[in-house]
Amino acid sequence: MQIATWNVNSLSVRLPQVLAWLAANPVDALCLQELKLTDDKFPHDALKEAGYEAVAFGQKTYNGVAILSRHPMRDVVRNIPAFGDEQARVIAATLDTPAGPLRLLNGYFVNGQEPGSEKFAYKMRWLQALQDMVRAEMAAHPRLVLVGDFNVAPEDRDSYDPEGLRETIHHTTEERNHFQALLALGLTDAFRMFEQPEKSYSWWDYRMLGFQKNRGLRIDHILVSEVLKPTVTACVVDRAPRKNPQPSDHAPVVVTMGA
Repeated sequence: MQIATWNVNSLSVRLPQVLAWLAANPVDALCLQELKLTDDKFPHDALKEAGYEAVAFGQKTYNGVAILSRHPMRDVVRNIPAFGDEQARVIAATLDTPAGPLRLLNGYFVNGQEPGSEKFAYKMRWLQALQDMVRAEMAAHPRLVLVGDFNVAPEDRDSYDPEGLRETIHHTTEERNHFQALLALGLTDAFRMFEQPEKSYSWWDYRMLGFQKNRGLRIDHILVSEVLKPTVTACVVDRAPRKNPQPSDHAPVVVTMGA
């Protein structure tokens, strides 16, 4: 079984790329972030033709998340319960897979702009609320995967310039502590379960030849619960879509799990 996460930075712009990627990589589930469209504009028909049911939580111009699945989905939750938020950032669903039900949480984490800003304070509140949600979800669903654009580079090796960017956004001690708190709930960073090439990133700035110079960050993550950890056989970043004309600035991350 394969689950992927991809910040597509506008599904209306990138839909042909998503469909092409799914044709070449028929994963069981694909979680998308930054849809940047309202639910009535979501391309259910095109995805159904490709073999995927979808649940979406969108908004105009910004944010938006969706889960695409080859398996039936149920018990959909949109946004963090008991956390008042006008932004469409979280969607969760249970997938009825051949190996049993799997709870999949997909998040477009708050960017935070810069430390000390109101947006950073919002990020801290949001991350704490997400932690509470994940704790409750894990108590109900032992087979759980949390994916998304976390907007956090957890370690120095997840940044092309860890010294120059130290304590800047995505690199602050506070953000990294929140990432570690998610792991402390009983989750594992699937990508770090395996030997990976040095300077492995999932996001590259459009400016200053960021991708060509590999000036990137690893901010897109897949975390798996303890029950699923023994089944994980691989986790990779697929850099190929970042080479497309008009690409997203993020690349897909894919985890492979056995039974």
